[in-house]
Amino acid sequence: MKVKTNGIEINYEIDGSGPWVTLSHSLACNIHMWDEQMDVLTKKYKVLRFDTRGHGASSAPAGDYTLEQMADDVHGLFAALGIKQTHWVGLSMGGMIGQTYALKYPGVFQSLLLADTTSRRPPDAEKMWGDRIRMAQEKGMHAMVESTLARWFTEPYRKTQTQVMQRIGEYIRSTPVDGFCGSCYAISRVNTLERLREIACPTFILVGDQDHGTPPDMARAIHQNLPGSELLIIPSAAHLSNVEQPQLFNNAMMGFLDRVQAQKP
Repeated sequence: MKVKTNGIEINYEIDGSGPWVTLSHSLACNIHMWDEQMDVLTKKYKVLRFDTRGHGASSAPAGDYTLEQMADDVHGLFAALGIKQTHWVGLSMGGMIGQTYALKYPGVFQSLLLADTTSRRPPDAEKMWGDRIRMAQEKGMHAMVESTLARWFTEPYRKTQTQVMQRIGEYIRSTPVDGFCGSCYAISRVNTLERLREIACPTFILVGDQDHGTPPDMARAIHQNLPGSELLIIPSAAHLSNVEQPQLFNNAMMGFLDRVQAQKP
């Protein structure tokens, strides 16, 4: 299904029943990145998955994107679907969009789960992301597959889970170049760390212990700047911890969501 908002079309799916949970995927992925979370979530929650601007079956306009623009995309999607409150589960770019949204539209999120993400750009961000943008523009997304998979998963997992590597590799390969490049620009400018204390909803931070893209130190920085937040480091996982360690991720996610729901008046 699709809605038009903020000048683009956003592709989305809704499954299950109960309180709303919104899932926001990583760069160069799509709604199916969350397939291994759906069975447990839909038993208790009404789950909204959407393709971020520039990804999947959503519009991929040319030019630079911003995290604020992506947050406004979400706000328009919520308005179209009549969502007044939701839990948010965001991984990597999805976590950055979640932080930006929570700061711009306080009161909408009942809780915030931030997985394998960051709140500030490293000193070399502009060059690093600029190099990836140029590579995608000059060689196409197929040239990004191997290096991206190497960052996203531990070596033992890559070697044994060839079918998963093919599936995730296809997500990367099929991401529109304009969408990838526009999103890289947005990610390279993430800068929410100093404002995290303004986020009032319960927050849970997850990170793979071998995530080199958004390492545990970045998760700890979010945790330290968000009073009352929880932090869990997932063993034997790199960047896509929800795919590499789905059972550990799901147990942590469901435990958190259920605790938040139990505290509601």
